[in-house]
Amino acid sequence: MKKVSIVMGLAAVSLLLFAPASSAQKMDLKLMTGPMGGSWYPLGGAIADAAQKAMPGVTIAVSPGGGVQNVEAIEFGKCEIAFSNSSSGVDGIHGRPPFKQKMQNVRQLANLYPQYFQMIVLEDSGIKSVYDLKGKRIAPGPRGQTGEFAASQVLQVHGLSYKDMAKVHHVGYNDTVALMKDGHCDGWLLVTTIPGASIMDLASSRKIRLLPLTPDKLEAMRKLNAGYIPRTVPKGTYAGVDYDVPGIGWFTHLIISAKLPDDFVYNLTKVLVKDVERLGQIVRDMKGVTPKDLAMDIGIPLHPGAAKYYKEIGAL
Repeated sequence: MKKVSIVMGLAAVSLLLFAPASSAQKMDLKLMTGPMGGSWYPLGGAIADAAQKAMPGVTIAVSPGGGVQNVEAIEFGKCEIAFSNSSSGVDGIHGRPPFKQKMQNVRQLANLYPQYFQMIVLEDSGIKSVYDLKGKRIAPGPRGQTGEFAASQVLQVHGLSYKDMAKVHHVGYNDTVALMKDGHCDGWLLVTTIPGASIMDLASSRKIRLLPLTPDKLEAMRKLNAGYIPRTVPKGTYAGVDYDVPGIGWFTHLIISAKLPDDFVYNLTKVLVKDVERLGQIVRDMKGVTPKDLAMDIGIPLHPGAAKYYKEIGAL
């Protein structure tokens, strides 16, 4: 039996492709997740642990990363499996900004859980639509993050840009909450799960309003990126927000190298489906996720091995 080690680089991957198939085949893989302290890292650890137990000979090293850089890591052979945001994945395969070229080696493995793009203003600000943000101070998040890029596109479909704002704060959640509480920021545009802990923090001391996306603007966003999915923040999610808020979102999802063998990806997909309930105990946002959710088309080609398993169980 050949010992095959998948490392950074195409030569090692080619060894794997031409090695004889075996359930005990030695494979050393890298799974890139998110920053320490976020939900991606522990979820990645749980997935790696489940895969290693189910597939003898497979070793998966988990390391931190980020949504955009993980797409590039798959493309350039720095890892074989990675977490990302579905909107970034779609931009990657099309070579749209922030990517400089098409990510041709990226394939979809599974959607994991939904995230929601949310636009927060103070109740007494008088801001009731995105158009009202013109001339105001906003916080769309640090440059280069998936949520920040989505914020710029939301402004774009409303005929606005950062140049139309009085000030743009490219800061993180904690700093934005402080700015909002002190009255130094008028609008907060971010992506997170619901309810977002930082938004709840703000809502505990200031009355907030969530801005909706109208159907025409939602459609305009989907034309920019098929990875944007209609999402509604239900009324009662936050204190004082007693109305549904239509908008967009995307999935946290797993992407995988197109160079990995179909039989390995088939088995990995099987592990994910069978372990999905336990994963919901680790990250609450995974609770209630179904095989059909995992297999949902988000505009990124499924790896053939994943597609085969999803079809077998009727999820496609």
